[in-house]
Amino acid sequence: MAMSSTTKSGEPVVRVSHLSKRFRLFHERNQSLKQSLLNLRRSTYEDFWALRDISFDVSEGETFGIIGHNGSGKSTLLKCLTKILEPDEGSVSVDGSISALLELGAGFHPELSGKENVYLNAAILGVSRRQVDQKFEEIVEFSGLEQFIDTPVKNYSSGMFVRLGFAVAVNVDPDVLIIDEVLAVGDADFQAKCGDKIADFRDRGKTIVLVTHGMSDVVRLCKRAAWIDHGNLRMIGPPQDITEAYMQTTHDGRSVQYLDGLRWGTGEVQIAAVEILGADGQPVDFATSGEPHAIQLLLTAAQPVIAPEIVLSIYDQNATLVSEVSTRNRDAFIDQVHGERIIRFELDTLPLTEGTYEMSCSVVDESGQREYDVRSRFVKFDVLKGDSGDRGLVTLGGSWNVNP
Repeated sequence: MAMSSTTKSGEPVVRVSHLSKRFRLFHERNQSLKQSLLNLRRSTYEDFWALRDISFDVSEGETFGIIGHNGSGKSTLLKCLTKILEPDEGSVSVDGSISALLELGAGFHPELSGKENVYLNAAILGVSRRQVDQKFEEIVEFSGLEQFIDTPVKNYSSGMFVRLGFAVAVNVDPDVLIIDEVLAVGDADFQAKCGDKIADFRDRGKTIVLVTHGMSDVVRLCKRAAWIDHGNLRMIGPPQDITEAYMQTTHDGRSVQYLDGLRWGTGEVQIAAVEILGADGQPVDFATSGEPHAIQLLLTAAQPVIAPEIVLSIYDQNATLVSEVSTRNRDAFIDQVHGERIIRFELDTLPLTEGTYEMSCSVVDESGQREYDVRSRFVKFDVLKGDSGDRGLVTLGGSWNVNP
């Protein structure tokens, strides 16, 4: 197991030393006192170690990311940091005031209004009513819930829940902010506002511990990151190194997947098959950044259909549209489809960087109004890192000229 070294930005304020947390998994749990007495020796269980010998420090003013697959122990670790759970082995200490947003609506009472829950949630965080009075307008403005602040939160949507909870957590000005997957919730405007607030916290020297599945958030916001895998600390270090190592394991044993997503259309033309081809023209399990590829579509039509248009849309795992291309905007005219017809979209170099993507395909008429076949996000594929080492969402390609 890799051990951490603190950064130079300040003294450690979060210390995790040989932390282990165990849960009991009962195979035959007794449902009543009578059953407990009758089956005194029959109730069996096994120990499940959600965390095993985890050690790291987070320095003052550092933004520290934690990544890992679902069920790896990330949330359990954060609950130990916030004293919700007690370690079975090892120790955890946090210096200064803590504000934590661990679960959607945690600490909210459904019958109370948004305003009342602001005060309740702040009290749980150890903030006085006087301090909340001073910050209340700022909290409400950040949440964007001015119109609904006197409404019982049981009537809030899940997005409204997390907006109000995040607004309280970040505006009570804690020394340490602990966040679990909040950046993936809410609309694009709120996510951008959360990112800006975290950047402001970081610039003011606050300490942040962030759990997220958004690899771009880890690279963009964090100074260091840790990878938790099945309760064990696999790696700790620069966020780019950690995310690349983690993403590599997510590709293991994977290939192009065809999902039963939404599909609609008149059916006059149908998308019978889609394949991703390599430079040799053969189907591939993985695409590789920067290398030649083609997306091949097999179209079928029982009767002749004149001048259909094809649209391809690529999305990343945050549902962000990365690129959309069509035969029309590339001046590629399809005279007709009758029977079977193969169409290819060819790329000299694939501009996508390493990650997992989804693709939608549609066939429409030349006006774009009549939809023959629309298959929404039904192809899921992985892109492996190429030789360029470019970072970000896409690679620009091109070449450097140092003597122009």
